[in-house]
Parts: sequence; structure tokens; C-alpha cells
Amino acid sequence: MSQMTGAEAMVRMLQLHGVTHIFGLCGDTSLPFYDALFRLEHGMQHILTRDERSAAYMADAYARVSGRVGICEGPSGGGATYLLPGIVEANESSIPVLGITTDISTTSRGRYALTELDQEALYRPLTKRTEVIDRADKLPEAVRRAFRAMTSGRPGAAHLGLPFDVQNGQVAADSVWADAELGGFPSSRTSPEKDKIERAAVALSTARMPMFVCGGGVVISHAEEELAALAELLGAPVATTVSGQGSLAEDHPLCLGVVGSNGGTLPTREALAQADLVVFVGCRAGSVTTERWRYPVPGTPVIHIDADPMVIGANYKTDVAIAADAKLALQDLLAFLVSFKKPYQRKGREVVKTAKDRKFSAFRELAVRNDMPILPERIVAALHEILPRDAVVVCDPGTPCPYFSAYYEFLAAGRHFISNRAHGALGYAMAAGVGAHFGRPGAKIVSVMGDGSFGFTAGELETIVRLRVPLTMVVISNSTYGWIKAGQKTGFDKRYFSVDFLRTDHARVAEAFGVKAFRVEKPDDLKPALVAAAEHGGPALVDIITQPLHEARAPVSEWVA
Repeated sequence: MSQMTGAEAMVRMLQLHGVTHIFGLCGDTSLPFYDALFRLEHGMQHILTRDERSAAYMADAYARVSGRVGICEGPSGGGATYLLPGIVEANESSIPVLGITTDISTTSRGRYALTELDQEALYRPLTKRTEVIDRADKLPEAVRRAFRAMTSGRPGAAHLGLPFDVQNGQVAADSVWADAELGGFPSSRTSPEKDKIERAAVALSTARMPMFVCGGGVVISHAEEELAALAELLGAPVATTVSGQGSLAEDHPLCLGVVGSNGGTLPTREALAQADLVVFVGCRAGSVTTERWRYPVPGTPVIHIDADPMVIGANYKTDVAIAADAKLALQDLLAFLVSFKKPYQRKGREVVKTAKDRKFSAFRELAVRNDMPILPERIVAALHEILPRDAVVVCDPGTPCPYFSAYYEFLAAGRHFISNRAHGALGYAMAAGVGAHFGRPGAKIVSVMGDGSFGFTAGELETIVRLRVPLTMVVISNSTYGWIKAGQKTGFDKRYFSVDFLRTDHARVAEAFGVKAFRVEKPDDLKPALVAAAEHGGPALVDIITQPLHEARAPVSEWVA
């Protein structure tokens, strides 16, 4: 019987699942795996990163824009712990990312071997599935289980531990096979119950002002067309979470935009408050989306559609619970409502127009001002003007996320905005921009980060230059951890403590790595610098001296008097 090593089997199993990119960082325990990647013909590209956190963030964004499972890998010990922030972010965002961590040999356990830790225990609460493979002959089935867990039901992350001796062990070649459909997501969909759909359709047909609140599940399930058709039939506004942006093109007359405490505004909140029926679609109705469960107003009738049945009813009393894939549920709802042959005369377009006119009137007033430091609104407006409609914008938390989610109108449905909303760790956008490039190489990718985030991830500038990634990076430079300082201003009587740091010349740092860089202090210089950076054929960075967040009029409800 033909045999191969465990490391070779892992390479082949990834290949058979349609993997084309692996993001990772080398280590002693990974030597057999790396040697197998070197020797075998497999067609996969390995992207060497400078930090395992970055590898996981790259895999996350790659999966979001490509619809394929993202793969990241790292060695035992520190590598296994450094992958965790990206793995848990992907899992909580329902994004399938496989973290492969190599490990000490099984025979070395309990003998104080360097880098020993219980990887399975470490990853168990943070993933849909984790498994340290203790026998080489069990490797193929473990990989198959991981891919099925990641891509079926509610998508999520998985972890596989690969001990050194298992990589060198023997695997029967005929056990190395895979279902290639599990390499994409969702790989299987749950259909809704017919009676639940009928009840929801009746409720929607009789409501005066129904409104959809869409989370990331709409984009993940590729339900954008079904949502648009249903909203147009009903004349019902569509609001989104930050992760749900792209559920409906934001210039659509029924697209209200982002609601909630991060990116929502008073006009969008007031529009949501008018709903007499709310349909949550692929949305957990968490604290940010609902402004701590105040909007929608408690008591408003709710229909909840989600692939994860445990989400439904967790935060709002639910009148109709539909545990199903968003695309299939919306398809069936549409068919039922069309069969009623009933005209729906609603004021949804009027409600959306009024709210957006008010929101963007206030935004435009600030976006044209020549204040120094430069206002964040001006940066958003300038980028919106120069970027193509199919660009992908990746934003870190802090200043970038609320401003871009509130005011940058994404004019094409689908995944064009990425922010790490599950846990909000700094240092995400630069690395995620790299992953987005490899996942959607034909698109213009822009990463917007604060200077705090830049400090977390500056080492990846070398990765970007080495791989010639044509990433446009924008640094919002205000010399503070702005989100925390704004919270100290509004909630703690301006008792600012340990949130300010020295200003870095990010342009000079980037130039030292070989990145084309620009430093902007004057408003009139902003647009020319952004145009030059966007049109540059390679990596480029624009360092913008920006108004601090605690002095700005950020679209964050808890800071609004």
C-alpha cells in the first residue's frame, strides 16, 4: 500500500479542499510541514508573515472576500498563542479560518519540553472545533471534520494541532481524500420550516412599517439579491450592522445604512424607532447594534432569521423564529408574499430619504472644512470621491470604523467593507488588507488604521514590500488611543490617564521599508496625496495629521450629549 508522511498528507488534504493560499510563520516544530510544502507540487502559495497574529488576520480577510476557507499556520508555544486573536475574531464573526499549529512530539509530553502547552484546551472555547492529531493515520479524517465544521451551519473557525512525530508518521495514500465543496462557505444550508415562513409572511404583509436589520449573515450566505427583491416588494427600509454592510447597496433608496452605537446616528436611530415590525436577518442583535438593547424599542414585534438557532431569542422576545440559512429563508418569504398578490403602499423610501438627508447634511458640513488638524469627515469624503465603487476598505477600530461605517457609502452589494467587529483588537487593518488582496486580487484594497494600530503591525510593511502587494494604507495620526480617551471624556469627567503617546512620522517609517509614502498636514494637500497613493503601482501609505477622536463629532451614540 502506498504511504506518505503526515506532513505530506496535510499538504495534500489542503490541496484537495481547494486551498490556494496559506498565511504563516515558521518555527522548529513546523520543519517537516515546511519541507513537504517545499518538495511537493501543490499549487498553493505560502505567505510568510512577520507575526502570527497578522497571519490569522490575513486568513480572516482572505476568507471574507473570497468565500473560501482561510488558512493560517504557526509553530508551537508562542506561535500557537499568537494565532489566537485572529482565530477568535474569525470564529465570532462566522468566518471559516483554519489555524494549524505544529507541536512538540507526543512522546515529549509531560517532560518539560520547550514550548509545550495544551493546545486543544487553549483553542476549545474559541473555535467551532479543535483537535490535536495524535496519530498520523487519523490526520485525513481530522482535516475533513475541521472543514465540515467550519463551513456548515453557522460558519466559524477551527484548529488542528500537528505534533512533530505525527508529521513524520505514515499515512495510507488511499485515505487522503476530500469533499472539495467544503473548501467554500456556506457548504450546506438549512432550509426554513414552511409554517414559520407563512407566519412571517402574514406578519410582514400586515405591518405598517416593517424594517430589516441585517447582520453579516446576509453577505455570508450571498442573499443580497433576495433581500433587495423582498425590500422592494414590501417598501421596507433595510438597516445594517457594521458587519452587515453590503447587504444592500448603500445608494439604494431603501438602504438606511448602519444603526447602533458604532456608526449609527441620531437620524438612523429615529428611523429604526418608527418600525412596527423588525426582521433581524443573520444578526445577533448584540449590544452595539441595538445600543444596549434600546433600539429597536423593546416590545416591537420581531421576526428573527439566523443559521444559529441559539442566537434567536437571546436578546429580544421573538414572534417568529426561523432557524435557517438567510438566502433560503428570504427566497421562501419572497415567494409567499408574491403569492398574496397584494400591493404594499409603504413610506419606507420617504423614511430613509429623510434620515439620510439629515445624516449626510451634517456630514458634508464638516467634510468641506479646512480645519487643522484635518477632520476625519474630510478623509472619508476624499476617499469616497477617488476610489472605485468595487474597492474594498478595511478599517481598524478606533477612529476609522465609526466614521467609515457611518459615512462611506458602499455602492455595490457584497463584501466591500471589513472591520474586526467581534473583538475589536488593534493591528487588524494592515494585515487584513494583505489577505483581502490575495482573496480578491483584481480589486483596489485600502487599509485605514489609527496610529495606535500602526504600532501593533508595522513589521508587516516588510511583508507587503517583499510580496509587492499594491495596498494603499491610510494612517489616522492623532497621537492617542482615541476611543479610550473619548470614553474618559464623556464618562469619567475628562480624567485622561495613560492614553497619549508621542507622534510618529509614519511616512518616514514606511519609506524605510521601501513603501511610497506621503505625510499630510494641510487639508488642501489631502486629496492629491490620496490620489497619488491610490494610483501608485505598489504599496503606498498616507500619514494624515488628524483631529483627535475625543474632540471630533464621531458617530458613536454614547459620546453624543
